[in-house]
Amino acid sequence: MGDLFLVRHGETEWSRSGRHTGLTDVPLTEHGREQARSMVPLIRSHRIGAAFVSPFQRARETAELIGLRDEVRVDPDLHEWDYGGYEGITTVEIHRGRPDWFLFADGVTPGPPEHPGETPEQVGERADRVLARVEAAFANTEGCVVLVAHGHFLRVLTARYLGLPPSDGALFQLGTGTLCRLGTEHARPVIAAWNVRPPS
Repeated sequence: MGDLFLVRHGETEWSRSGRHTGLTDVPLTEHGREQARSMVPLIRSHRIGAAFVSPFQRARETAELIGLRDEVRVDPDLHEWDYGGYEGITTVEIHRGRPDWFLFADGVTPGPPEHPGETPEQVGERADRVLARVEAAFANTEGCVVLVAHGHFLRVLTARYLGLPPSDGALFQLGTGTLCRLGTEHARPVIAAWNVRPPS
């Protein structure tokens, strides 16, 4: 299997303020757009065989700004963690009522019917489905595969790629507008690069 590139979308107003942004479709800030544009040389220095993007505009715009257009496919499973009742709330605010709360272990409190919330295991199941599609894409291309999506989801996906439980996504801090590369060494999955930003 070739290299799998993970791109976290650029900054939004909500990511800048620390608000949990799951299914709320917020746009990039201008700084977020600049972050995306700056990644073009990092992406285009590789042969891209397939690319998948989350359905939300912050990811789709990032994909477009880094030059992924004709080859990119929207994958509904790439959406961010459904934060349920914690949508739009910061961790600091949640800790006022639940001081020991930790997303990757505890999941979220239920939300309204349109976004009821997900457990870490449910996010892991989505990540596994995406990785199965990535594996199928590699079977049909000699290039790398690119995923443009969201911070917490990509952290869980990385854990699953490495054969770890979804909760171990907590180990992989991921900034906005960054590029990560997952690969193999001696046929074993590895992190080849993490949180890469273009030189200033």
